[in-house]
Amino acid sequence: MAVDRDHMLRSAAALLTRKSTATMDEVAKAAGISRATLHRHFAGRDALVRALEALGIAECEAALDAARLDDGNASDAVRRLIREIEPAAKLLAFLYTENQLFEGDGQNEGWNRIDVRIAALFRRGQESGEFRIDLTPAWLTEALYGLMASGAWAVQEGRVAANDFTHMIAELLLGGAVRREEP
Repeated sequence: MAVDRDHMLRSAAALLTRKSTATMDEVAKAAGISRATLHRHFAGRDALVRALEALGIAECEAALDAARLDDGNASDAVRRLIREIEPAAKLLAFLYTENQLFEGDGQNEGWNRIDVRIAALFRRGQESGEFRIDLTPAWLTEALYGLMASGAWAVQEGRVAANDFTHMIAELLLGGAVRREEP
């Protein structure tokens, strides 16, 4: 019987988002496979987390492309980005808090590419006069990640309707980022 690697990874991400200390046995059970099958695909937790990281980077980069960040005004591009990333939000919520991905010198270059593209969008919004200039593009990028992770957890726990994900994140972020007219 063929094992669906994508299903394994998404099941692992869903479990690890709720329970970051889950064992490989628990991950296997959540995916509906044996521990031996899980270990044939991932030698251990580190290999599993690295595979989740690769999937997260690929999905983020695809969402960045689909969002057409250079089209139209920056606020609309932020809304498109949030909408495009939403299907990967649970995975990103886990990865956002997975410290081993960001320790030492071995950070995956994919995260840097993603950061650069999102920060460029916020910088474009600042240069066009849409966004406040007292908040750095790096800070706005981190705020976006944090809101997406929090939104994913809230939806997963049933505290927020999935249909509200994009609207609530975009409006909270943009409501704080938009440049206001001086009185």
